[in-house]
Amino acid sequence: MTAINKCLFPVAGYGTRFLPATKAIPKEMFPILNKPLLQHGVEEALSAGINNMAIVTGRGKRAIEDHFDNAFELEAQLKNTPNEHYLKDIRNVIEKATFSYVRQKKMLGLGDAISTGKTLIGNEAFAVILPDDLCANSGDSVLAQMIELHKDYPDCCIVAVEEVSKEEVGKYGIVEIEAISNIAKNMQNFAFKITNMIEKPTQKESPSNLAIIGRYILTPDIFDILEKTNPDNNGEIQITDALLALAKKGKVIAYKFKGKRFDCGSVKGFVVATNYFAKAEGLI
Repeated sequence: MTAINKCLFPVAGYGTRFLPATKAIPKEMFPILNKPLLQHGVEEALSAGINNMAIVTGRGKRAIEDHFDNAFELEAQLKNTPNEHYLKDIRNVIEKATFSYVRQKKMLGLGDAISTGKTLIGNEAFAVILPDDLCANSGDSVLAQMIELHKDYPDCCIVAVEEVSKEEVGKYGIVEIEAISNIAKNMQNFAFKITNMIEKPTQKESPSNLAIIGRYILTPDIFDILEKTNPDNNGEIQITDALLALAKKGKVIAYKFKGKRFDCGSVKGFVVATNYFAKAEGLI
């Protein structure tokens, strides 16, 4: 059994769909209610037993480092006041997690961002969370569910998938699947072997409506494959292309997770998520 000790967060992107707000504020620091998207992701990693956060960042993202650091002046100002409890959640994160950072020099796709994180990960299996995909669960978090599955398949990469409409397949990496022989009964409707993957296909060429979302468990051999992966027509290195090479060897599993996912990389999805959490808190 291979333990997952590190979680990689690729957060170097420009956040162009949220301009002009993202001109000075990292998209990952946008709050759902009073908690930034990235903190939601870090807390999910912590819930899965991961304490080491590896963050691939970029120029103009200093707010991320500041957020996950102590703010002595603020803490001193709020100490022994009725407002001190507002710092409880972030203090808990800072105490439990360690953070390391590396900069992605050019925005060359998710595959390049993950490859940039190699220096922080080393030669071990690791998790990846894309904070744009915010997940809500009444039970175990999505990443915790995936780690349980990984215990049975330590040599495989695992990607979280969900069903999307035919009109939306062109926004995602889409997978083709087949059943896994001898899989545990409780996983028969949730875990599948991936036989093919296509990045942002047309409706006609899409092999299914199962879309990859921003949760991965990757084996360390992904780094060597990424180094050999050619850029796409936009000059970007896609993680889907690298995973396809492993899928052809039967080493990638699709996991239909339990929970609800919000696409906070879009303004509409961000608003939907905000309303969902506001209702859950009884605010609206």
